[in-house]
Amino acid sequence: MSVETSSPDGSGEVRRVIQIGTRKSQLARIQTDSVAEKLKELYPDVRLEIVAMSTTGDKILDTALSKIGEKSLFTKELENALEKNEVDLVVHSLKDLPTTLPPGFTIGAVLKRENPHDAVVLHPKNAGKSLDALPANSVIGTSSLRRAAQLKKRFPHLDFKDIRGNLNTRLKKLDEKEDFAAIILAAAGLRRMGWENRISQILEPDDCMYAVGQGALAVEVRARDADILEMVSVLHDPDTVLRCIAERAFLKHLEGGCSVPVAVHTVVKDSQLYLTGAVYSLDGSDSLKETMQTGIAAAADGSPDEVDECVQRVGVTARKIPGEAQDKAERLGVDLAKLLLSKGAKEILTVARQLNDAR
Repeated sequence: MSVETSSPDGSGEVRRVIQIGTRKSQLARIQTDSVAEKLKELYPDVRLEIVAMSTTGDKILDTALSKIGEKSLFTKELENALEKNEVDLVVHSLKDLPTTLPPGFTIGAVLKRENPHDAVVLHPKNAGKSLDALPANSVIGTSSLRRAAQLKKRFPHLDFKDIRGNLNTRLKKLDEKEDFAAIILAAAGLRRMGWENRISQILEPDDCMYAVGQGALAVEVRARDADILEMVSVLHDPDTVLRCIAERAFLKHLEGGCSVPVAVHTVVKDSQLYLTGAVYSLDGSDSLKETMQTGIAAAADGSPDEVDECVQRVGVTARKIPGEAQDKAERLGVDLAKLLLSKGAKEILTVARQLNDAR
């Protein structure tokens, strides 16, 4: 909870203390520290305190994420602290946040996206190779149905098995054992950790499209905290916001989640927002993929929306970005989902969900 405190230099000057919630993992702390640094630059008179906690997803490490069936694995404990006023804002990886947030919460900032693509990290004995060049039946580790479904189709000579744990843990499992020839991780996390040298190959969209929101950081706040919302809203990156609203609207209308393989790819170019979305069967043999676009020229000008919980679009409140552009991005996601549903996406996802539940 934010409080007023006298400055330590004895000047008696009152400074506000803002408490930021985060997961305890090294990557989560690096991401949260990066957001805190930006806020310190913008608001030098505010004192920031970071409160780290463990989440359900951090504690359950022996089960595939897609099997747990919990929509807020990495967010629930943080949101509980936010609800109790124990923290004022929470930093998340946007891809961990469900497309529908609990009542009273909103995403007050979506920061400029890091590289959203997936990366191949090879076992040291395979240094210099690519997925194409690995021997038949090589085992690739990934905790994502989305990655496995796409890569099984693209690289049928490889086997895919679950691997859980934070980045440090998964890299240790790769390096110290012979269980995996390579693992697939988000490039953004590796770059933020300073481990870019471990990236053997970036997977382009033709090989593997990424998860909704991947590579972007989100700041979650209480929706009625107008002052906190105003404070963090300057962190919004307009292009990232519009891309992620479209992606989240697509996933929400499909009623997808981590238990089904859904993938996206977005580009902003010449005032056009392009969204490619796809759904897959678990083995990748059945899939649907389409691309749509919309004009977002209004993002360059226009008046900001009033602070109002009702202005949320798929959980995002973006006060500094014209509502018309946000509406177009949201409609793009919904329209693309409707197109895929009209072509049989629901049947593919239903079977994928049933098969995953039965595993």
